[in-house]
Amino acid sequence: MTEFVQVKNFINGKFTDCVGLLDSFNPATGEVWAKIPDSGQYEVDAAVNAAAQAFPGWSQTPQAKRSAILQKVADILESRLDEFAVAESRDQGKPVSLAKRMDIPRAVHNMRFFATSCLNHQEKANYMDIPGALNYTTRLPVGVAGLISPWNLPMYLLTFKLGPALASGNTVVCKPSEMTSVTAWMFCEVLSEAGVPPGVVNMVFGTGPKAGDALVRHPSVPLISFTGGTATAGVIRAATATQCKKLSLELGGKNAGIIFEDADLEKCIPTTIRSSFVNQGEVCLCTSRVFVQRSIYDRFLEKFIAEARAIKVGDPSAPDTWMGALVSKEHAAKVTGYIQRAAEGGATVQCGHGIDTGIDGSNAINPKGYFVRPTIITDVKDDDAIMQEEVFGPVVCVVPFDNEEEVVRRANGVQYGLCAAVWTSDASRLHRVARKLEAGTVWANCWLVRDLHMPFGGCKSSGVGREGAVDSIEFYTEVKTVCVQIE
Repeated sequence: MTEFVQVKNFINGKFTDCVGLLDSFNPATGEVWAKIPDSGQYEVDAAVNAAAQAFPGWSQTPQAKRSAILQKVADILESRLDEFAVAESRDQGKPVSLAKRMDIPRAVHNMRFFATSCLNHQEKANYMDIPGALNYTTRLPVGVAGLISPWNLPMYLLTFKLGPALASGNTVVCKPSEMTSVTAWMFCEVLSEAGVPPGVVNMVFGTGPKAGDALVRHPSVPLISFTGGTATAGVIRAATATQCKKLSLELGGKNAGIIFEDADLEKCIPTTIRSSFVNQGEVCLCTSRVFVQRSIYDRFLEKFIAEARAIKVGDPSAPDTWMGALVSKEHAAKVTGYIQRAAEGGATVQCGHGIDTGIDGSNAINPKGYFVRPTIITDVKDDDAIMQEEVFGPVVCVVPFDNEEEVVRRANGVQYGLCAAVWTSDASRLHRVARKLEAGTVWANCWLVRDLHMPFGGCKSSGVGREGAVDSIEFYTEVKTVCVQIE
């Protein structure tokens, strides 16, 4: 693809100019590679109006036809997989190889999954003997949905919202992150080619405080789906409190991995490496606190450090690069700041940032890029900031524990509750611990095995609502009960 990209808003089926523009940086080089619209109230109003005008036609389009269009979207996106993967990497910093095997294939799967699952939704019905009445439910689309997606998995998470919203008959206004807008802009071409009518999908690019705030507060947008930070979610909840909007908030995590002494370390260690450092640790589901039973702690730590040091960090376009650059200069500074403060507080940085500086020539790191090496920290206390706050980078703390009751209490001792991973050969303990952990998802002897039929979301400060085959359709529709007296 071209070395420089000019992104435009997509409103009512057309690409439109915006007066103000923002710089978008290539994380691997630190150089501007795209210009992004700095949209505000005017652009959001235009997009919402277009979506509102398109809603009657799209909502009344037969379900089978909507499904066929979404299937075509998936087919076209799949045919352009390599192109989208390169753009996703250049925009976000992740390896091209990761985008090819995870991000874009999952985006394709999202569209196909919701294109078919919407055809199999069942309604409820109940007959009352007295007074002889039949009650049944029907689900109807809500209207214009505001979809705000994050920068860590741009296409992956945008389509996880867009698929069910469109399948349910809503029209949408999307606000992707201003740091990773290019693939969403490219996706507009795919939508048009697949036959999505004008106004059904509108993309407005810009910052959260400007474009995002205008979308969240818009009186003609009754539904907001947001994936991002917990602090921003608080602003959204306050801004919409008087409007009774439907909210789905998928937020941060401080996820625990719990490794009992009977765990299969041959499987556990490489999986925990992946759960800690994949996508530069910029995944809300990544493990950031690893609790290891004391009897195997030293053995685990030695092997874990060795595998972390073996990770190839560097040019995201190189086929053997496993970890790329963090998304921005500011975010890299935030992540390294956590590491520095932990070290100053008495923690031990076992490997990674500030410790390992050498790398082989085939994976030389650009000094202008936002690279942080896989970092493992020990000798931390549970109430340290690095054990309590979401770092969202390639940083993991490894601490020992003695017994089940202790580790459950410590794992639950944070404000978040998104996910956890438990490693043990004891089936009874596995189920017992899974029930006690305060998390929306618990993986046992695995990580990030996702079934879209199952509910996904967090508890406590990790979010409100669930997403998945049934949950997403329920969120993007309003249920209506119809009572018919027949006797």
